[in-house]
Amino acid sequence: MRLTYEWWYFSDELDRKTCNKIQNLFNTKNSERAKIGETSKKVVDKEARITEVGWCNEQWLYDLVWPYMEGANKMAGWNFDIRGAESIQLAKYETGAFYNWHRDGGSDSLSAYNKPDNDFLDGRIRKLSMAILLNDDYEGGKLQFCSYGNEGFNISTPEFYKAGSIIVFPSFMDHRVSKVTKGTRYSLVVWFVGPPFK
Repeated sequence: MRLTYEWWYFSDELDRKTCNKIQNLFNTKNSERAKIGETSKKVVDKEARITEVGWCNEQWLYDLVWPYMEGANKMAGWNFDIRGAESIQLAKYETGAFYNWHRDGGSDSLSAYNKPDNDFLDGRIRKLSMAILLNDDYEGGKLQFCSYGNEGFNISTPEFYKAGSIIVFPSFMDHRVSKVTKGTRYSLVVWFVGPPFK
């Protein structure tokens, strides 16, 4: 699939008070070392990712992020069929933490969730990913994308470094968070789901 826009960006959108409120949620959740892999076979892999994560399902957060997803989906011209969102991830990247190249989800029916007990996820795939930066008093920790063309690949780094900035992108995009070299990076991540592409 060739995209006109590989991501859509809202710069410095949320105020510091809101960012701090979300960041403080991390301290109230049981955090764990992030795992990668298939749902049933997730493992800690320090070569692929070093991040602490916590999870929440607070309705006010969904109410906050949903309009940004809808706006990006429309303005970027994707118009993906979105039906719900997964649990929200709060991520903490301390000095030395990173997340190597990965995709948040596949785009075919083989990537669909098999969760008959969960109406939001069953039979659906991750279609759009969203990240919100909650602070900017750190160094490194750049969100980067890799796209492919006839002449090879291109690595791009959006101007995504101010607290309160929001970025939305198709979940099948290759991306990474480079190593944090100083301080601690906090972010919120949401995956929006819908039926497989046809």
